[in-house]
Amino acid sequence: MSSSDHRVPLSRSDNFWPHFLDPLRDIGTSISNFFSPSVDALHSNANYEINVELPGVSEEEVDISVEGGFLSIKGEKKFHNEEYKNNYYISERRYGAFLRRFRVPSDVLENDISATFGKGVLKICLPRESTTTSEKRRIDIGKGD
Repeated sequence: MSSSDHRVPLSRSDNFWPHFLDPLRDIGTSISNFFSPSVDALHSNANYEINVELPGVSEEEVDISVEGGFLSIKGEKKFHNEEYKNNYYISERRYGAFLRRFRVPSDVLENDISATFGKGVLKICLPRESTTTSEKRRIDIGKGD
């Protein structure tokens, strides 16, 4: 098909639908990013740490769980601002549910995962199994029968 040919492709091989739906995918991604909290992740020899920005969200509105090798953080972000002035009223609301999932590394002690929440930041600590290496030790080979 030439660039001047404006026929609607009838064959699936022409990939008409994926290109046609691209703007809808972009909208979905934009909405998802709007409600998705920002995250920082770091690690040390002792643990992994995930910091999640949740301004305006209370501790009671957040649920953290570990299942099937994934750490899930879900909740609902609510924002409400009302302003009354002489001849007008303004109400701004931003809200939406969010879910962030992270694969839990195999060296995490899942039963010891902890979380703290303060000043709009959720801090999740994932302790790691001890990675201390012992000194090299020679193993003697005994005589067989």
